[in-house]
Amino acid sequence: MNSVGRSALGIDVGGSSIKHGLVDDAGGLLTPLEAAPTPRPASPESLVGAIATLPVVTAAPESSPLGVALPSVIRGGIVHTAANLDHTLIGAPVSALLSAATGRQVVCLNDADAAGLAEVHYGAAAGVGGVVMVLTFGTGIGSGLFSEGRLVPNTELGHLQMSGVYADARASARIRTAEGLDWPAWAQRVNDYLALIDSLFWPELIVIGGGVVENYAHFSPHLRARAALRPARFGAAAGVVGAALAALQVAA
Repeated sequence: MNSVGRSALGIDVGGSSIKHGLVDDAGGLLTPLEAAPTPRPASPESLVGAIATLPVVTAAPESSPLGVALPSVIRGGIVHTAANLDHTLIGAPVSALLSAATGRQVVCLNDADAAGLAEVHYGAAAGVGGVVMVLTFGTGIGSGLFSEGRLVPNTELGHLQMSGVYADARASARIRTAEGLDWPAWAQRVNDYLALIDSLFWPELIVIGGGVVENYAHFSPHLRARAALRPARFGAAAGVVGAALAALQVAA
């Protein structure tokens, strides 16, 4: 990455909170992982203002670029979807707005893609060749697809069809809680989803991430897949670390 000794700010925007931290070029947090409330409504103006005034942003070295992960399809710094955020974000040039507000070089990317970058560079998928899929199970199902370590952005594979509905309406962590599924029952739904991923992409490795990974020991004995399965290493910090790494890659 040619970024030895450098740091970047990582921001992970969710529907309820904005996780943030300063990250070094080896994927380590230089400040404690913290969170601030996501503004409501999360319009472009309020979201940019909330991020630009975070203490970690205002106190970080001026040379540190800013990486921002959003639950959105991001193309060329422009938001194209806004799951769990305000619809007025769609079409907004968030990267340019944040750069103007902070005076920093800014990179915006999908939150699951950011988590995947952390895992592929320094986490559970480090050193793995071929095709790697990083799946985050939370409010929905996020997906990060990598080939020989290179990201294929904005895959949105939580929208694959299962039983006539989106996969994230059948097998997300939110659905497990909403329907009161025990771990074996939920794992069977995840297995059906993993079978789709296996059949369409033939990954060498699938990394299971998102908030549910804290309970990996409870459901992993029930998982079945052709690909190798591993729990994500970075947990709640994955989006922050991956967003910072994306910023370092662009700024290198």
